[in-house]
Amino acid sequence: MTPPLLAINIGSTRTGIGAFVENKLTQSAVVTNDEGDDALRQALTTVKEAVVGDDPVTLIGSVNPPAAEAVERVLTGLGLDPKRIERDVPVPIGRQLDREAIVGEDRLLNAAAAYDVLKQACIVVDAGTAITIDLVDGAGTFHGGVIAPGAGLMLASLHEHTATLPKIDADRPVEPVGHNTAEAMRAGVYHALRGMLRETVERFAEVLGSFAPVIATGGDAPWLFEDHDLIDRIVPELTLWGLFVTFRTAVETDADSND
Repeated sequence: MTPPLLAINIGSTRTGIGAFVENKLTQSAVVTNDEGDDALRQALTTVKEAVVGDDPVTLIGSVNPPAAEAVERVLTGLGLDPKRIERDVPVPIGRQLDREAIVGEDRLLNAAAAYDVLKQACIVVDAGTAITIDLVDGAGTFHGGVIAPGAGLMLASLHEHTATLPKIDADRPVEPVGHNTAEAMRAGVYHALRGMLRETVERFAEVLGSFAPVIATGGDAPWLFEDHDLIDRIVPELTLWGLFVTFRTAVETDADSND
């Protein structure tokens, strides 16, 4: 059985925290990165209580360096010594990328988690501040994929770079045809992102020679993709599971080396 783990995924706008005990996600929480240290400390303390022991293994994955510094500062104040993905523990996923490529840790973690369950070629969609669609082949090799603005960024850009379009929140449109400006904006973003998913999956199928299961995650995944015919499942905590898979693999590798 893998030892307990406190897993922390730091995204562009939100931080997810999960406690893994006996190979199960037993407690989780999400805080936005602008809530401050007090909210972060409270969330970390609450989730930490679900982890057996006073000094659990703590593993951080991050695509947001300033937010990661804040998280590490709070963890140190709680008496924890966090390890960092890639710096201290490599993500167990093969990679076929350009030599100079720098890939977000969340994309690698999502790929590792999806392949660990499916054990076959798959496509991973992460719909957050940005939206990424990545390809993993049947041997468990991460090939990269596409990156585009997420729904919130698209709507913010329309507001900021036009004279009259309003500032609105991202959400599913009420009807296919927008009968007012806000609904027209929502419909445009919604159909653009769903159409991008379909086009990308079809192009990936040409690379693979067949269609692969599509796993979605990220804060916007439910309202964007819950009824999309190409989505096999939505896994909200996929990146946290990627942290667990990475930790479990490291533990197993250490055990094998000591035999």
